[in-house]
Amino acid sequence: MATFLYKLGRTAFRRRRLVALLWVALLAIAGVGAATASTPTSSSFSIPGTEAQRAFDLLEERFPGAGADGATARVVFKAPEGQKMTDPAHKAVVEETVAALRSGSDQIARVTDPYTAHAVSQNGSTAYVSVSYKVNAMELTGETREALTQAGLGAQGKGLTVEVGGDALQSAPEQGASEAIGMVIAGIVLVLTFGSLVAAGLPLLTAVIGVGIGVSTVTALANVLDLGTTTSILASMIGLAVGIDYALFIVSRYRAELAEGRAKEDAAGRAVGTAGSAVVFAGLTVVIALVGLAVVNIPMLTKMGFAAAGTVVIAVLIALTLIPALLGFAGDKVVGRKQRKAAKSAEGAEASDKPNGGTRWARFVIRRPLMVLIVGVLGLGAIAVPAASLEMGLPDDGVKPTSTTERRAYDALSDGFGPGFNGPLLVVVDGDKATADRTVSTIKGLDGWAAVTPATPNKAGDAATITVVPKDRPSSTATEDLVHDIRDATGDDVLVTGATAMNIDFSQKMNDALVPYLALVVGLAFVLLTLVFRSVLVPLKAALGFLLSVVAALGAVVAVFQWGWLGGLFGVEQTGPIMSMMPIFMVGVVFGLAMDYEVFLVTRMREAYVHGQRPGEAIVSGFRHSARVVTAAAVIMIGVFSGFIGMDDQMVKMIGFGLAAAVLFDAFVVRMAIVPAVLALLGHKAWWLPKWLDRILPNVDVEGKGLVESADGHGAAKPDLVKA
Repeated sequence: MATFLYKLGRTAFRRRRLVALLWVALLAIAGVGAATASTPTSSSFSIPGTEAQRAFDLLEERFPGAGADGATARVVFKAPEGQKMTDPAHKAVVEETVAALRSGSDQIARVTDPYTAHAVSQNGSTAYVSVSYKVNAMELTGETREALTQAGLGAQGKGLTVEVGGDALQSAPEQGASEAIGMVIAGIVLVLTFGSLVAAGLPLLTAVIGVGIGVSTVTALANVLDLGTTTSILASMIGLAVGIDYALFIVSRYRAELAEGRAKEDAAGRAVGTAGSAVVFAGLTVVIALVGLAVVNIPMLTKMGFAAAGTVVIAVLIALTLIPALLGFAGDKVVGRKQRKAAKSAEGAEASDKPNGGTRWARFVIRRPLMVLIVGVLGLGAIAVPAASLEMGLPDDGVKPTSTTERRAYDALSDGFGPGFNGPLLVVVDGDKATADRTVSTIKGLDGWAAVTPATPNKAGDAATITVVPKDRPSSTATEDLVHDIRDATGDDVLVTGATAMNIDFSQKMNDALVPYLALVVGLAFVLLTLVFRSVLVPLKAALGFLLSVVAALGAVVAVFQWGWLGGLFGVEQTGPIMSMMPIFMVGVVFGLAMDYEVFLVTRMREAYVHGQRPGEAIVSGFRHSARVVTAAAVIMIGVFSGFIGMDDQMVKMIGFGLAAAVLFDAFVVRMAIVPAVLALLGHKAWWLPKWLDRILPNVDVEGKGLVESADGHGAAKPDLVKA
């Protein structure tokens, strides 16, 4: 592989104008496709195989036009102290609001009058208007959301406190701000790493081009492939991360080859042949992790995974072709002015031989490997302890900041009607009125409910719905127990659904899929890394270290967002269950990034070992060449993910914190400390491979041994650094 990529890098360097033109053309074509494509809609969120989903499907069949999975909103009214919502003046304001809502949008399916729907609290202080829509939250137009907001504002100015809750206010996360923060941090780190604006700009430029092509392609194909509006979010995040990383690796290796005195074209070829090989296999591990999301069998996650995997493939191709082409355009400017001056002087040559920070750290580790290993494992193990108390669910409006109208509406409903009122259960009965009445009696015989409405049959009389209001809040264990109790006490013709039940089923499905997903991803990656490193113990160590860093990150997430430790520091106003997507999401994203660092760092060690260095010397050599680059890549990713912590949305905040913590633990504790400590303890055994397996595995030559042994003659050429 190294020889093939070497030739590819040289060709891209020589034909740089053609290569650059092709990538610009692809970006333009994707951009035009995205601009001319019809606006994508968000397909209904579905969880195949769950009871909540079967209930939604039954509702669609037996209650046509009811918008079973449509968006909902509640406009909550609270009277001033000492007054009631039944007062004539307040009643008139509410009725005006109801009329305004009904005429505000053609996407509205139903608006209830609180005075006829018994939606006034017992003490009369609180009332609410329920609004149901024909489409889900992501498909609501801006005009519809504006009409909802304006209706609330209109009543607000007439002596009542008015708040609006429900998923109708939910919109697709705003992209741009977090990416911009990440780009600024990346730019600063790259300048400090390379000492050259040109070298720092190349990874940023190529990452933007890759993400632009990937996201534009997703947008262009959104309607054809039913991708929805949120599919490009993961593609953008991962594409930016790996795009910067891969380009950083190639540019860094190119500068190292120039420093050894090679001609520019030969240096570009060798950079792609060696670092490029690591990029290919690192990219394959990321693709495996993302495509593996299909194991969960949730269409939305599957589509997000495939879209992000496509963006990673683009990032790999750009690193192998566009980067060497742009290096040809950059000329000597890819090396900083100080480095160019140093390269021409004897003092510079001597300085280059001085041990850098990576060298000093590696020597420290191989002198005390057991101590470093014990401290690293025990430290991460201690941080991982809270993960044993992990409770998964989907956070509701109760965890949003008190500054939001959704949180204030949530609190007002809890005060007026009880905490369970924010998460009613919808029971769907597949049967006649007698069956529905028996179901109501059965539910009333259970514990944990606050209210059970009479059964509401459909026109045909062969199905009915029952609303059950739990005593406790939607995300509580008591509410989850009530859902399970209803399902256990009723027959197969009774199905429990609604947002709360759907969240419970979603969490269970994610929990059930975690072990198969881990087995698939880690198993395939183990095979791939065995092929790369031609070792059994190195891939095993990589997989175990990754699991340790992910569990530690989950422990940190539980401590902050579930237990509330340091919650004020991170803006956590209300603790609650951990988002059920979090473990699998972290495994998929962090596994890819962790294997990036593993492959790039250990490949340089393997390269040095294959070329004759002793195990300890190979570890030091790998750190001397790679530690600075891996550190820069990790700092960039931590900065990118930390940008999400400052956002108001609890789930986005949790994702940002979890991913930043995972990269911190994996890059600086696992890859920089535990990995060299284990390799130092193993010595030659680290690179052991059974002879029968050695004969079976193809030799992909990631370390570039074939380039050294090649009779091509390019390796012997060592012209002056600044001479093309």
